[in-house]
Amino acid sequence: MLMKKREVQASVKDERLVKKRRDQMIKGAVTLFKQKGFHRTTTREIARASGFSIGTLYEYIRTKEDVLYLVCDSIYDEVRDRLQENLDTNQGTLESLKVGIANYFKVMDDLQDEVLVMYQEVKSLTKDALPYVLKKEIEMVGMFEVVIQHCVENGELDLDEKHVKIIAHDIFVQGQMWGFRRWALQKIYTLEEYTELQTELLFKGIKGSEMKLRTGGTK
Repeated sequence: MLMKKREVQASVKDERLVKKRRDQMIKGAVTLFKQKGFHRTTTREIARASGFSIGTLYEYIRTKEDVLYLVCDSIYDEVRDRLQENLDTNQGTLESLKVGIANYFKVMDDLQDEVLVMYQEVKSLTKDALPYVLKKEIEMVGMFEVVIQHCVENGELDLDEKHVKIIAHDIFVQGQMWGFRRWALQKIYTLEEYTELQTELLFKGIKGSEMKLRTGGTK
């Protein structure tokens, strides 16, 4: 079930202008949050980085927490849109899963600063905003679940529901890890090498899970 989007109040009624100004805010805020963190960044600094006055800023948001919510919501929307564009959820082949993983890792590479900021600061979201933002991530994990489930239905994989779900979560976290641990990983691997190694390990793990399921083993 989709959760209702949290409304951020604006006194300006022109929706195109609201979107334009908020996009400017999001870009400015991501840069500042990366440098200083959410709590040490002021709304005045966000306004300056966005290219307008503090008075103008408050025509489009009510609180600094509104800006953080808009940042998180925007990042998730971009990740989801690019996943939907590149992830073939209907084909149901191991090759389509492999391509989907590579495309997702590429998105995580392109947005690594934004994703890092979001996860560092998500704890500062208001109680009404946090469940909505986290639900969006579960929905994106679900996109990989659909691909894996189609592979099961097509006979390409032999997995039960719990294995399908944990593999989808594994893929999602492996993509995030490229950004979270870039200080170490990017000294050792190119994105292509990292993707190939993680996919190889994942597929070996899937084959191992299939064997256990077929034999009824738990070891």
